[in-house]
Amino acid sequence: MAKDEYGQFVDWDKMVSKNQDSGPKEVSCTDMKELKQFARQGYWAKNHSLRAKVYHKLIKRIPCRTVTPDAAVYWDIVGPIVGVKGSRLQPLPEFADGNQVPNYCLNSVGITAVRNILMCIANQFPDISFCPVLPAVVALLLHYSKDEGQCFELVCRILACNDPGRRLIDQTFLAYESSCMTFGDLVNKYCPKAHKLIVSLSEDVLEVYSHWLQWIFGALPFEYVARVFDVLLVEGYKVLYRVALALLKFFHKVKIGESLEPGNVKAEIQDFVQGMNKVVSSEKLLEKAFSIRLFSRKEIRLLQMANEKALQQKGITVKQTRRHNVQLAVHAENFQSGIVTAKEMREIWSWIPERFALSQPMQIFTTAEHGCSLTRFYTLCEGHEPTILLIKTITGEICGAYLSTDWSERKRYGNKLRFFGTGECFVFRLKPEVDRYEWVVIRHPELVSPNMENMSESPPVPSAISQEASLDRLSPFLAARHFSLPTKTASMFMAGNNESIIIGGGDGNALYIDADLNHGRTSHCNTFNNQPLCSETFQISILEVWGFKESLNS
Repeated sequence: MAKDEYGQFVDWDKMVSKNQDSGPKEVSCTDMKELKQFARQGYWAKNHSLRAKVYHKLIKRIPCRTVTPDAAVYWDIVGPIVGVKGSRLQPLPEFADGNQVPNYCLNSVGITAVRNILMCIANQFPDISFCPVLPAVVALLLHYSKDEGQCFELVCRILACNDPGRRLIDQTFLAYESSCMTFGDLVNKYCPKAHKLIVSLSEDVLEVYSHWLQWIFGALPFEYVARVFDVLLVEGYKVLYRVALALLKFFHKVKIGESLEPGNVKAEIQDFVQGMNKVVSSEKLLEKAFSIRLFSRKEIRLLQMANEKALQQKGITVKQTRRHNVQLAVHAENFQSGIVTAKEMREIWSWIPERFALSQPMQIFTTAEHGCSLTRFYTLCEGHEPTILLIKTITGEICGAYLSTDWSERKRYGNKLRFFGTGECFVFRLKPEVDRYEWVVIRHPELVSPNMENMSESPPVPSAISQEASLDRLSPFLAARHFSLPTKTASMFMAGNNESIIIGGGDGNALYIDADLNHGRTSHCNTFNNQPLCSETFQISILEVWGFKESLNS
């Protein structure tokens, strides 16, 4: 039977599905599009032998370094490396970061084999400095290997992939940490309800999100992670983001009515994922994952690059003995604002992209000190990117915006109102109720071109919608000029000239602020549940602009 050929390391009595010989016996197609559908549908999931053969074929297709260790190398080195005492008495390599080998229904021989393989990988890949999911990956692939040497070879091919456009497993702390930040950005955008719940329960949200990969590789039951791995080998890293987001959506759905203990949300999520088989099937989990209209691979890659760059600029390239508590970047003892409290600023901080949450807020303009001059506003705000605009009206309403682009960009268009910005911009309100409105649609892409002829003096304004509403595509996610993207694809959100500034959307939620910085109005048709950003016309009590310090320690 199939389990005799590939299952010598498996404790079959512990397997949820005892029948591993049902379903198709072979996969004849080689077309990746067809394989993609097969992987998502679980075509080979019920046949242990077929899944093993598919894994071998897919992994052998991975382009690798010229010299990649194979099974023969393993058998040459395993004896001297493991030694007489064996690997069970030796600690796992440092790159495992304290993560143990998940059981995954392996027998005692299998657990020992995983440890042997990990120690040999550490010997052959000294450049792997941080890879906490590797014990789980090895344990999974051992299910579909005839012996240790074959499993070692499969894992080595995955680790030695040299296709720059194909990402499978992070192998450094920088790559891993930036993926955690990227995941935090995606949660903020695609799971706002779950994000809000986690923010309310944890002082350090990134610390919670830093375990997102271990939810999949380690906590998730074996039959679930095997289904995810089916798709990972065909589609790449993006499926991991999808599945983790789906896990959070189910977590929020189940836990929102319960009384959760503050500070314990990380353990709550871990326990929830471990019991996923009591919540939904693996099919339903993947169905939810693929129903999320996620960014393109290119956009996610650009976001990952931006997060890596931010970490490098902060000097965070190896694991710190004490993690920067990024969600506590707003310190109550030295934070002063005429509009918001430190707690309210932390709420705003939980919405901004993770790479900027590494920094502390820095006030760069306030009408209380610098007066109500739009010229002064531009002078002090230029050179800062991104910024947060806060407005308090004389009636006590508080609203604002996260602005991703330097206000100096407006100079490209003379004194004409032309829109600029990126897909990361959003407007929000704090009083009378808290809500955030995402920038989601390019309604007039021609307006971003400085060379267009015959354009009106006051162009139509692009729209924003409440993040509670159904989100459309964001394109692009990051600033075009950062990545040499064509100007015509840039998003639009901000506009300014000598008479006024406009932020947000005309047929959604927009802020129009006059040159005296004393008066403003909003346009808020078609908002979610008809909840406006603030009053249709308002008088400004105080206006502030906040930038970002270069370092948490500065």
